[in-house]
Amino acid sequence: MSENPDTWTVLKVLTWTKEYLAGKGVENARLEAEWMLCSALSLDRVGLYVNFDKPLTDAELAGFRGMVARRAKREPLQYILGSQEFRGLDFRVAPGVLIPRHDTETLVEEAVRRAKPDAAILDIGVGSGCIAVALAKELPGAEVTGVDASPAALELARENAERNGVRVTLCEGSLFEPFPGRRFDLIVSNPPYIPTPDLEDLQPEVREYEPRSALDGGPDGLDFYRLIVPAATEHLHPGGWLLLEVGIGQAEDVTAILAQHGFAERFTARDPGGIERVVGGRVA
Repeated sequence: MSENPDTWTVLKVLTWTKEYLAGKGVENARLEAEWMLCSALSLDRVGLYVNFDKPLTDAELAGFRGMVARRAKREPLQYILGSQEFRGLDFRVAPGVLIPRHDTETLVEEAVRRAKPDAAILDIGVGSGCIAVALAKELPGAEVTGVDASPAALELARENAERNGVRVTLCEGSLFEPFPGRRFDLIVSNPPYIPTPDLEDLQPEVREYEPRSALDGGPDGLDFYRLIVPAATEHLHPGGWLLLEVGIGQAEDVTAILAQHGFAERFTARDPGGIERVVGGRVA
């Protein structure tokens, strides 16, 4: 984009950016170019389409150029735009905190299906708050608590709860550390589950930008399940549910861990892509 900015119309910018980002290995380059330009121009996509012939100002072009440079380095689009939709809600995202995935909506669906209207719910590894906030939104009578070892994640979760008009109690600590003797009706978690040897094979957007602590599940990806499951039996009311997101091919192993620790009514649930994404069980 080195010509006179007056010659850079919306359509010309989109065409150039699509080719440039595609050459950098970015999938869906045209769509991502549109989203970034929408942000730079404060337009929605309809507004973009009816302004194809509009030239960008110097300031607009400079702002957009900065976004494109970041995306060309494979920084996730969500970090660049600063937001991500999840379960119909808008969440702020920021570097250092895992980006919400739509696969995780399956965990929310299964939790809502099993929770009492006034359930006490704990989200372990609350991250951006997407699970806890969605549950608080869909179960307005529930008492939702989130825990995370990252102060940055807790601050982001707090902002997202306020943004979406719900109350979530947030605690700093590892796993059940802040809750000695406390029990819940439902415990949910999307723990780190990528096997350590597989981390280097992830897309650059994930491998180089998202927090490793939220990805690395140990040698076989199951370290956190081995910690959460036995401890959960001491933190669930009788009849309470433990629901866990799992990675591809992990459902059978995690179900076995639940069985080893006495969880009954064990089940798995598939995400929209057909992958067994959630494993759960109930304490006696």
